[in-house]
Amino acid sequence: MDPLYIDFIALILLVIGFLGTFLPILPGLLLSICGLLIWKFGTENSMPMLYVWIFVILTIISTVLNYVIPAKTNKKYGGTRYGSIGSFIGTIVGLIFIPIPLGFLIGMLLGVFLGELLHNATDVRKALNSTKGALIGFLYGTGFNMMVGLAMLLVVGYYIFF
Repeated sequence: MDPLYIDFIALILLVIGFLGTFLPILPGLLLSICGLLIWKFGTENSMPMLYVWIFVILTIISTVLNYVIPAKTNKKYGGTRYGSIGSFIGTIVGLIFIPIPLGFLIGMLLGVFLGELLHNATDVRKALNSTKGALIGFLYGTGFNMMVGLAMLLVVGYYIFF
């Protein structure tokens, strides 16, 4: 295969992977790391193997943090298991039934809020705090994913174009 096609395919995967860091329909960093590996091993380039290992490790860390950060921030802000379950269900419902780009996020936040109200219907303040914790956890996790995805895109872009 011509190296120009490999460059193009790798860049497309990296861009779609970057978009996937904040759009839950796309696998995000998984696509980015695939683009990086296709480009690294499909072309003759001078990028050190150290970059590949760093990005693989950061992708693994990101995958773990995507599960740990929201749970920790939700718990820190007074969330319960009901809020966590509501978050999961709300994300799925938001993806399917709220036809706007950030429907999953609206669904997640509504799910946390309603889940916490199911747990304790009289404590609206606690439900709002738990929802705030879920939002903060989502922003931390998404921010880290975006930084890793953008770094991969920039490093490969640098080696392709310069």
